[in-house]
Amino acid sequence: MAAPDDQPDTYDGGPAGGGSPEGDLANERPTMHVGKSEQPSGSQPSAPENSETGQMLKSLQWELNRIQRTVRLTLQSKLQGLVGQSLSTLNENRELANSIQKMLDTHSLRIRCPQCGHASILRVSPRKGMPGGAFVLDHTIEGKRTFHGGSSSVPPIQLTAKPERKAKATAKTRPQPADAGELQSKVG
Repeated sequence: MAAPDDQPDTYDGGPAGGGSPEGDLANERPTMHVGKSEQPSGSQPSAPENSETGQMLKSLQWELNRIQRTVRLTLQSKLQGLVGQSLSTLNENRELANSIQKMLDTHSLRIRCPQCGHASILRVSPRKGMPGGAFVLDHTIEGKRTFHGGSSSVPPIQLTAKPERKAKATAKTRPQPADAGELQSKVG
């Protein structure tokens, strides 16, 4: 059954989450913290969590979580009407998948992969013998891009929060030589 509405909606970073019909957002805690540990260095101390300001912020976060949960469950319910559907051409199915994905991106949502539980992007890939292409779920598992699914119709849709982007350890740029693009003249 549905979780109570007093539960906040935030992403905990876990790939699979629970197995409830509402997804992994229903039983998670807010990520917003009010207190000294979150303040930038050199700024004035913030109000303690039990102060009037802290309570107001906590209440606001709870309300935002409730609204996000309502949006997620409403979108998920409406998108169920597309499950099992397919259009006649690859381009039409790609347009359908792009429209769904754009809507989900607007609300920082992804489709939970039914095979592995990871947050995924819906795409349509060309396949031999499938004029409309194959609906696949695109995601990264342990640093490797992975595609699950491959049916000719829209897969089951269970929505989950879009995970945070991981910080890059090093920039992937090619080092440039110091003298690139400069004219050198020798004075002897």
